[in-house]
Amino acid sequence: MNYEIIGFIAAILTTSSFIPQLVKVWKSKSSKGVSVSMYLVMLSGVILWGVYGYLIGSKSVLIANAITALLQGAILFMILNNRKLK
Repeated sequence: MNYEIIGFIAAILTTSSFIPQLVKVWKSKSSKGVSVSMYLVMLSGVILWGVYGYLIGSKSVLIANAITALLQGAILFMILNNRKLK
């Protein structure tokens, strides 16, 4: 059995969980109530998971965390940009 399939399914589910927050912040142009510190800590963990995935040769871990880092980075950018504009 190829265990990477389980990893890719888990990756799709966990990575896609950030999409609703991204869409909400983007459409509403408001990040009220969204924690910057939570996203910074989470982004740090995701980057380390990506490095771990690379080191152990797990494509599912590496790809999922790279995409998640991009989504979280976009959310952080919008949060900080929205706060700067106010």
